[in-house]
Amino acid sequence: MLYLSFIIMKKKNISGFKKFNRLFVFVKPYRLEFSIGLFFLLLSTLASLVFPALMGNLVDSAQDTMVDNINQIAIFLLVLFALQAIFSYFRIVIFVNVTEKTLAVIRQKTYAHLIKLPLPFFSNRRVGELNSRISSDISMLQETFTTDLAEFLRQIIIIIGGIVFLSLTSVKLTLFMLAIVPAMMLAAVFFGRYIKRFSNEVQEQIAQSNTIVEETLQGIMNVKAFTNELFEIDRYAKKTNVVKEIATKGGRYRGAFASFIIFCLFGSIVAVIWYGVILINANELSMGQLFTFILYSVFVGASIGGMADIYAKIQKAVGATEHLMDILDETAEDISFNNKEQRLIEGHIAFKNLTFAYPSRPDINVIKSLSATINKGEQIALVGPSGSGKTTLATLLFGFYTTQKQEVLIDNQCITDYDLHFLRQHIAIVPQDILLFGGTIKENIAYGKIGATDQEIEEAARKANTLEFINEFPEKMETLVGERGIQLSGGQRQRIAIARAILKNPRILILDEATSALDSESEKLVQDAMDELMKNRTSIVIAHRLSTIKNADCILVLEKGEIKEKGTHQELEQNDGLYSQLSQMQFNS
Repeated sequence: MLYLSFIIMKKKNISGFKKFNRLFVFVKPYRLEFSIGLFFLLLSTLASLVFPALMGNLVDSAQDTMVDNINQIAIFLLVLFALQAIFSYFRIVIFVNVTEKTLAVIRQKTYAHLIKLPLPFFSNRRVGELNSRISSDISMLQETFTTDLAEFLRQIIIIIGGIVFLSLTSVKLTLFMLAIVPAMMLAAVFFGRYIKRFSNEVQEQIAQSNTIVEETLQGIMNVKAFTNELFEIDRYAKKTNVVKEIATKGGRYRGAFASFIIFCLFGSIVAVIWYGVILINANELSMGQLFTFILYSVFVGASIGGMADIYAKIQKAVGATEHLMDILDETAEDISFNNKEQRLIEGHIAFKNLTFAYPSRPDINVIKSLSATINKGEQIALVGPSGSGKTTLATLLFGFYTTQKQEVLIDNQCITDYDLHFLRQHIAIVPQDILLFGGTIKENIAYGKIGATDQEIEEAARKANTLEFINEFPEKMETLVGERGIQLSGGQRQRIAIARAILKNPRILILDEATSALDSESEKLVQDAMDELMKNRTSIVIAHRLSTIKNADCILVLEKGEIKEKGTHQELEQNDGLYSQLSQMQFNS
């Protein structure tokens, strides 16, 4: 059982480092600059390795009557320190430059890939967690590329070079010292495995705590309205306490390892001095050589001791890389524009024996064997109880999800055969819960058509009945709407969303309960704007307020994912069905 666990952990470790190695693809464009940095790293490390040899010569020169030799060695040491300072400066500057360029590319690549992932990916993940991946995990890589990797290479060079110089000084003393190293290396592997596990757990818990903060701040009005400040404080405290406990436990392992290394380091120095004195008495070693050997031993021992901490940091970076690579390994949607799609979509829609279940709930069919046809330019309304599949049916037109059975057709062509970019350019949606970006009114309207002229934006605003309230603001179109449009009323946000859709000029329009949360005055203004928007377009209106769909060409009544009735408002009211019941409840109340 223990052997099996070891094999599994080893495979996971190798897998993690493979993913970490993939990061160097992002360094590739800067490989020349990176190589120069490595060259200065090598020079500064070699300068460090020359220092003990010169110090040994300086000690031996104490028995020399020639003062010039002593002065010459001292000058060499000063020149060596100056060169090392210069090499170190360029090494640090170059590695920082390469790191910042690389991290910028990684951030851009991750965000670009993330935003192209299909909707099911986001259905199973929280925004705070994904945000943590782009911010915390990539920030962790900054120290790794700037310092840790360079220091790791430096320590390896010092260990190898130091052992070579130790052998040249005294083979016997070197073999004696190296007898201690295997125990330290085995301890490093043993403790490093546990440190990585705890580091990964800490990163996971930190991501979850960040999610709590993001969700709480986004819904701060609800938190305060329900007086749940103390509940949220306690929820965040519990999560951060979990982080503290895991990190503390990991700290105990690191502390135990550091203590073990210190004991081995100083114990080995004492043992080396003891054996060196014996060799001096046997005339096999000079005092200067012993001094040189001790300095090299300290260098090598300190490097081996420092490897543990650097290894732990690199393990953290490996954990962060695994999370990033998990995102980058997700299959993204192809959003490139294909020039072969030259014709305009006319807007004829057909659902053929459609069955659909969300990937997160594959055993529950939201749409069941549904068939319907919507002709070009028709206004179709979808009504029915909550959860009957109205919004799902409408949004399937965007190709957000793949259907399990049969097809969704637009202009007699399956939507999966369309270029996604081309398809979505011809469809617009005005949802019930309007999300405005935190810029200006002008920027939010222009989101419907990037690069639109001021005249086009103003005309769209006029058709959406927004110019009147926009011109009342001192900054007019340049008025900031605030986070998620919080500075505007519900009706104002709806009309800006309609202006955005008008500017997009889609062939197919989806209005998802766009007036359900508005007062009568705002509803009339928004309804007038929607009437303008629906002209000459195939429109699908999802409504709870039946008064808004009286003039629809056809009304589809859905229940549990199936069409129970269809017809005009007048036809359905005469039937003693679900629509008639809903109508009586609304108009007689």
